[in-house]
Amino acid sequence: MSSFSLPGLSKAMTDNLATLGFTEPTPIQREALPLVLSGKDVIGMAKTGSGKTAAFGIGMIEKLNVRRFVVQSLVLCPTRELADQVARAIRELARAHPNVKVLTLCGGVPLGPQIGSLEHGAHIIVGTPGRIQDHLDKQTLSLRGVNMLVLDEADRMLDMGFRDAIEAIISHCPKDRQTLMFSATWPDSIRELSGRFQSNPAEVTVAESAQETAAIEEQFYEVPRGAELDALVGLLSREQPASCIVFCGTRKDCDEVASGLGQRGFSALPLHGDLDQKDRDQVLIRFSNRSCSLLVATDVAARGLDIEDLPLVVNLEPARTPETHTHRIGRTGRAGARGLAVTFFTPAKAHKIVQLEQARGEPLKTQSAQALIDQPEQPFYPPMVTICIAGGRKDKVRPGDILGALTGEGGLAGDQIGRINIQEFQSFVAVDSAVSKQAFQCLEHGKIKGRRFRVRRV
Repeated sequence: MSSFSLPGLSKAMTDNLATLGFTEPTPIQREALPLVLSGKDVIGMAKTGSGKTAAFGIGMIEKLNVRRFVVQSLVLCPTRELADQVARAIRELARAHPNVKVLTLCGGVPLGPQIGSLEHGAHIIVGTPGRIQDHLDKQTLSLRGVNMLVLDEADRMLDMGFRDAIEAIISHCPKDRQTLMFSATWPDSIRELSGRFQSNPAEVTVAESAQETAAIEEQFYEVPRGAELDALVGLLSREQPASCIVFCGTRKDCDEVASGLGQRGFSALPLHGDLDQKDRDQVLIRFSNRSCSLLVATDVAARGLDIEDLPLVVNLEPARTPETHTHRIGRTGRAGARGLAVTFFTPAKAHKIVQLEQARGEPLKTQSAQALIDQPEQPFYPPMVTICIAGGRKDKVRPGDILGALTGEGGLAGDQIGRINIQEFQSFVAVDSAVSKQAFQCLEHGKIKGRRFRVRRV
């Protein structure tokens, strides 16, 4: 398949794909999409960032009956961030056909507005297992019309304890549906789930090319116990990354490491399950818009984050399993960019490196971290600053309104303005740190859509 012009795709879809910049399919799309279009159940194994959302999303839109206003497709994702990312991608693909309604149902937000949205109907639901189960229990969601079920990052959902919720959700779906499972790894638990809920699935495995594998350079450092933070500071001082995720084993470690980095002049924020949704959202906004350079996270952040360019990933200690290690380092070296993945281990954790060697079938080159510990400290600062505006979708605020205020009265250049995130009652805009004072004064004293909103630096 040399292009997206293949049997089963409408001209409207191929035109839309061309508009979206899709010229050649990725390997997972090339292998899986014809199977999806033909109605086959599919097990698709490919790493994060391989294009699997389009592999099932294109087929989902093409098989949709827009005139039948019931939920026809359900996509389950492990995290709210991944669900939002998948929903955005499906909405873009859905431009090929008019009046397709895609609804996101995730935890961390009130049920009431979601129930109201469901009363107005939807064709496609993208959500997390816990919240989907909540709606099924309250009978505010019907899955009787579902003809396509997708489990995205299926292994991660099982790792997070969603097996019972997934099984309960599947029991509400028709038995003659099409079921697609996509994941980065296929442990026995996934194959068992496939055996129970899929019908003669076609298996699609996309191995990393030598070029993709080479895109990630790995380094392993033995660190004396208690010197992990010193080694991390040395590594960051040496590499000066534009952005970096540091993985820790526990929530407590995340808080302590983020605090320790902050005390030594680095911009770092923790991300873990103890954060409430508001704080979690703001952390992710600041990291993705480059107003915070370092994210110190547990494995809940290993996948599903919409981070385009991540040059460095650090394991402050080895991952629990080789599979988790793969998920962690897969955040860097994407889309052809070079990436560095560094793993620290104390002598007590050396057995984890042995496990990784056994899983790969080859020895790993390890080195002492002393040179990193001795590295002169050189903190760096984020290139952007985030400003919060106390107005959002409920106030009819759009990204163009904020952009217009800053480039108009504010006098900022377009390339000095970064990501704009619009939420229900507030909005966030990233601006170049060199003009952050000017931008703040513009938004504080000026107007957006003819109104004055309160603003604050995040």
